[in-house]
Parts: sequence; C-alpha cells; structure tokens
Amino acid sequence: METRELAYFAAVAEELHFGRAAERLGIAQPPLSRAIQKLERRLGVTLIDRSGPRIALTPAGEVLAREAAKVLDAVAAARTRTQRAGRAEPRLVVALKPGGDGGLLPGLLAAYRGHPDAVEVDLALCAVSERARMVREGTADVAFLHCPYEDLTGFDSQPLRVEGGVAMMSPAHRLAGRAFVHRADLAADPTPCWPEQHPEISDPATLMQLAVLGRLIAVVPESVRDHVRRDLVCVPVLDGTPTTVVLAWPVGTRSRALAAFVHTATMVAERLAYMPSS
Repeated sequence: METRELAYFAAVAEELHFGRAAERLGIAQPPLSRAIQKLERRLGVTLIDRSGPRIALTPAGEVLAREAAKVLDAVAAARTRTQRAGRAEPRLVVALKPGGDGGLLPGLLAAYRGHPDAVEVDLALCAVSERARMVREGTADVAFLHCPYEDLTGFDSQPLRVEGGVAMMSPAHRLAGRAFVHRADLAADPTPCWPEQHPEISDPATLMQLAVLGRLIAVVPESVRDHVRRDLVCVPVLDGTPTTVVLAWPVGTRSRALAAFVHTATMVAERLAYMPSS
C-alpha cells in the first residue's frame, strides 16, 4: 500500500461520503472511488459497504482506518523530525506542563549547558494532554511525563524522581488544617476528589480555581506545592499513589543531544535525591 492510498481511504473513512472526501483531498470523485476499489481488490477485502443509503465501513474497513491513522501520523511525524534535524542550528524541544519537572529543570538546564553534545533548549510549556502528543507528532523531542497517569506506548523513558502526593484544597476546607490526610479521609469527604472524579479537567489553572471555590480537592505530586496559588493549601497524603516523573522520547531515537539531556537529567535527579533536606 502507498501512503497516498491510505490518505485517500482515511479521508473517506472520516467523511463517510465520497464527494466530501474528494473535495477535502482536492481531487475529483471518480478517481477517488476507483482508488478505493483498487485498494479493496489488492487487499482482497471489502472496505466500504455501499449497499445502504449512506456508505459505511465494514469490519475490515474499521481496522484499516485505525491502522491508516497510525501510519499517516508516523509519516507526518517523520517529516517534521527530519525537517527539524536538518536545520542549520539544531535545537532540543522539551515539552512539559508548568511545574511538571519535579523541581529538576533549573539544575538540569545549568548542567546540560556544559555537556559537549548539548544544543540550545526550547521549553514548550503546554497542557497535560499536549505533552505526549507533541513528542508523537515530532514537534517536541522529549517530554516530562508522569506515571502511572501517562500512556508511554511508543516511548522510551527514564525515571527521574518518585514523589508522594498532596491534597490541594481551599484553606476553608475542614481538612486544610491537618498535618496529613489518608485516602480514606478524602473518600469520606463530600467534596469531589480529582483525578478520580472529574478526570476530564486537565488545566492547572482550572483545578486551582475550583479548589479555591471549594468545588474539589486535587491530589497532585508534592513538587506542585511550589507552584500553587497563595490562597490554597497542600496537605500531604500519606498513602497516596506515588507519582514518578519521567523523561519520554520516541522509541529508537538516535540523537547525541537528546542522549546527553537524558544522561544529565539522571545525574541531576540522583544528586537531588541524596541532597539533605533543609
């Protein structure tokens, strides 16, 4: 199969209409129909059910639609990475959410600048859901992600720091004055607890605003406490699920600059782990 054929089929699968798909692709409808029929003959299966008033995907067509999306995304990412790698001044793009580096970034950037394989670093501050997507699409080289909450499929990764959790809440909340809480305390409280409840919320500013208003309690990594609003409090959750801060990058990446960044991050994390607390 050619990527052109997959692009044609993907357009039809998404539009479920040959006319709209042809218009989207910028071609006439008859050549598009012939291309799909040729693809079906080559594969020996029917991809499009044309028997009803509207076309529909067959089971085989649904499988190919999913696989075609993966292939086309991979091709687009390869094109983006290749173009970026060919720039006269290579740069390393690091995706992270604000405060999502586990407190490692200042020391990491300072140490990385002294590495012989270092290049200029661009920080892409983005929403939680955008970090992995940017790496998969090739617009970022590496991202700070958090396990067990992130999907690391297709990534190599390096664990950097394991953090406990804190419950971020309004100072007016009845639990705000405690030295610590347990998960049972949060479960018994009527206030919704994120991320178990309202997992669709991913914007830190939204989480903090809802917490200030007493609409929810957010259980977040302990390093986040350095970035929360002053009108919030963070109470340690003694038996909370640990969060591991990791660096993640596409499997099979061969980049001396990236390897140097990951190695430096590991060294900085190890140094901070053994640093006595003040």
